[in-house]
Amino acid sequence: MPETAARRAPDASPPKPPWPKIPYPRRTVTKAVARAELALLEGAYPEPKTALHYESPFTLLIAVILSAQCTDARVNLTTPALFAAYPSPAALAGAPLEDVERLVKSCGFFRMKAKNIVAAARAIAERHGDEVPQEREALEALPGVGRKTASVVLSVAFAASAFAVDTHVFRVSRRLGLTLGTTPLAVERDVVKLVPPEKHRHAHHWLILHGRTTCKAPVPLCPSCLVRELCPSAPIVSTAVRTKAASAAKARTVEAKTKVKKTARARATSS
Repeated sequence: MPETAARRAPDASPPKPPWPKIPYPRRTVTKAVARAELALLEGAYPEPKTALHYESPFTLLIAVILSAQCTDARVNLTTPALFAAYPSPAALAGAPLEDVERLVKSCGFFRMKAKNIVAAARAIAERHGDEVPQEREALEALPGVGRKTASVVLSVAFAASAFAVDTHVFRVSRRLGLTLGTTPLAVERDVVKLVPPEKHRHAHHWLILHGRTTCKAPVPLCPSCLVRELCPSAPIVSTAVRTKAASAAKARTVEAKTKVKKTARARATSS
């Protein structure tokens, strides 16, 4: 999804690998702080949109299914040829599986994805008159469609009040102290309580964009983060990075001393 310019401090260089392990906060922030964090993100990403290219609810649904364990950019390179060959649910439903596998191979897990999108297209054609259903229950009944995929389609294609939790949303929500949830559903239930229903579909994008630009895995760029003054993870990250740096420095010192001793022993032996 296109990255809206954020009001951030100058970018900071991320720590070098090996990355320190960053634990999540053990407590949530207050509701007031959580809403303040989200307000800052809303201001930074005021008109967020999905990065996936689509022309209809059907093309969006297929693109979202293909995006599992794959970048949006790669999906966008793949779908034009797929939809040129099979532009509707009925067309894709009757496609030879081998041809669909060939067309989506670059997205990874292509056999499973090809099977799912053909089966989903068939279900849409046979059960829903060639139209993607607008009800969550009907969407989640489609092959290859889980809660996250259904939420994306509902919020993006139909402007419904839905909040999808992907890896970025899960990570950023936990780091910001918005939730202690350990499952996507638990995270969803906590975060939607902090945002008005009409903004649920936008909050998903705020957190994704922040995760892609700043609150990255495995180590976030806290010095350039616009919510660092409120975020409970900022001091945790700082401590983890300093500890890792000190440990690495100590290891280099020990290695250097060992090398000096070996060199001294070698010289003594040869003299």
